[in-house]
Amino acid sequence: MDIRFEAGINIAIKIPKSKYHKTVSFYKDILKLEVEEKPIDNPTISRTHEVKFGNNVIWLDCVDNYTHSETWLQLTVPNVDEATTYLQLNGVETCDEIEELPNNMHWIQDPAGTVFNLQQRDTN
Repeated sequence: MDIRFEAGINIAIKIPKSKYHKTVSFYKDILKLEVEEKPIDNPTISRTHEVKFGNNVIWLDCVDNYTHSETWLQLTVPNVDEATTYLQLNGVETCDEIEELPNNMHWIQDPAGTVFNLQQRDTN
């Protein structure tokens, strides 16, 4: 099975509510990056800001129940089902319970606990 994983453009930083305002201010006022609040309807994320970060996008997600920040990364594949099967054959299970996702995506983790969003690569 020849599965080709590629880095996606999205990086999510999950930030505790108590540190959210100062973190957004850091990216906007100190680093002077382009920062824009975006509407979100997610049971675990109360606010989100999009930060233009070169060719990537950092999502600053306010999470009310976290005590420390986490960085989550995006992986893209040509076929999510084939990639999921490949990962399972190599001992990597999905952990979709950690945050709500569309049906065509999965969450996985590396052995150190880094979270990855696995999704279909845009072929355009």
